[in-house]
This record gives sequence, structure tokens and C-alpha cells, in this order.
Amino acid sequence: MKHNTIINIGSINVDHVYRVPYFVKPGETLPSKSYQRVLGGKGANQSVALARAGEAVKHIGVIGDDHTWIIDELKSSKVDTSSIEVGSFATGHALIQVDDNAENCILLFAGANHELNMDSLSEKLSGIEKGGWVLFQNEMPHLNQMISLAKEMGARIAVNPAPFDDRAKLIDYALVDLLIVNDLEAEELAKTKGHGDLEKLADLCPVVIITRGTKGAICYFGNETIEVPAFKVEAVDTTGAGDTFVGYVLSSIAHNLPLKEAMQRASAASALAVTKAGASVAIPTSAEVNQFLNTMSDL
Repeated sequence: MKHNTIINIGSINVDHVYRVPYFVKPGETLPSKSYQRVLGGKGANQSVALARAGEAVKHIGVIGDDHTWIIDELKSSKVDTSSIEVGSFATGHALIQVDDNAENCILLFAGANHELNMDSLSEKLSGIEKGGWVLFQNEMPHLNQMISLAKEMGARIAVNPAPFDDRAKLIDYALVDLLIVNDLEAEELAKTKGHGDLEKLADLCPVVIITRGTKGAICYFGNETIEVPAFKVEAVDTTGAGDTFVGYVLSSIAHNLPLKEAMQRASAASALAVTKAGASVAIPTSAEVNQFLNTMSDL
């Protein structure tokens, strides 16, 4: 059965990834073991994850004229790039250190991402389908205005408020249909709302999914609580794991899969992603996820 195109209004960055024995300390000069320049940004990563999960996905965002190769990169992953603008600022980018424990630390520059304006967004959303999903992260400007606009046009709203900061606390979660956060973000959000009980986050919006790394994921859905364990794999780089989870869980929900099955599928995809270096380049295809799940069920 045909379903609606998922629209992702999200960041597009160039990731400069450095493999290091440990994170560089203040005043220290540390030689890196290797270097990669790859497509990144939470928005772009999640669009690639959606596309590799088998979705029709349109990305709305802005890049600079310094890295137009990004368009070809997204197209090669079957992402619709017709609504990506070339702005006047440098493309957003991130300096990423990945240490020997596969942990990462990231320095982020927003750049052209913050050139997206509401006038152009209204035009790009003009053909939105009723009940279709629009996905947001916290690396773009005018979040509440954009969410309100999409909601008024009949869309369902998915939000991954990462990276979590003071702006993320001000999101109008009453307009959100699906909230996906990691455990640290969930704790911060719960504190902001005046309580420490994560289950109370279910009062914010209909479905709240919290990822917990090696502890798996938990979902609060009305009065229900759904938990799925993480798959055990040998981690190489955790950089794109969260974005992979977001793309795959939204894809599954868009296909009306039960929430537990959607979370298991997303957990499998993110487990596969951490076994490879890089963010978007490490996101598995739907066929690879199916094969992995079949292998796990045989054990």
C-alpha cells in the first residue's frame, strides 16, 4: 500500500571525523590516527536512515556553495533534494573526535542551516499530504513556528530535540505526535517540566520513545510502557546510532507496525550502524536489517 512521503526539515553538515586514542585535553596537541570528511548533520543522517529503511523522504534545508557535493551524496541515498537551498553562509559542519572506546565528542557550527526562513518553508510545504509525517531536530531555527505551520497543514509531527539545549526546552510538545530522545535528554526534559519521573513525559505527547544505549529503548504510550533490549555488537563508532534509530523507528511507525516491533527494528538498525565508522555512511539498508534480525531470531 502506498503511503505518504516523509518530510524532514533538518540540518545538513559536513562531518570532519578524527580517530584519536582519547579526547584532546586543554592545551594539548594530539595527532589523529585517521581523518574522514563525510556527510553529516542530524537532519541529513535521519533522512538517509529513512531512505535506507525504504521510505520516500524529502529533505528541506540549506547548505552553502562550498559543499554542493552533498546534494549528490543525498541523491545517491534516494533522498529527494529538490527543496534544499544553497545559501550565502558556509555549510554547517562538525569536528568529531572518536576515541578507542568508540565514544565521540562533537564541536558544531550551524552555518547555512540557520538561513532557512519561514516564507520559503510555507512554499515547500504547500503540497503536504494530510496525515503525513514531518520530522524535526534541534539544529534548525524557528522550531515552534515550523512545527505549528506543519501541524496547521494537517501533518503529524515527529521531533528528536537533539542536541538538547535551552531551545529544546521551549518546544511546544503539545503539538508533537512522536517524541524521540535519549536517556540524558529525557532526564533534562523531565526536570524542565518540574518532575524527575520519566513516565510523566507521556503527558507531553502521545508517544515518547527513549533510547538508552546498551540498555535498549523504552516507550511510554498512554498508560502503556514498552521496553526492548539492545542488540549486543562490537562497537566501532557510535556517532550515527541515534539518528539511525530515529529514521528506522519513524519508518516503521509510518507503516503502522506495532510500537514494540518498530523499536526492535530501529534497535537492530542502530546496532548495525555502530559496527562501522562514520555517521550516514554507516547506516544500514532495510535488507541488511532484515538479515540481521533473522540471524538474531535463529540464535
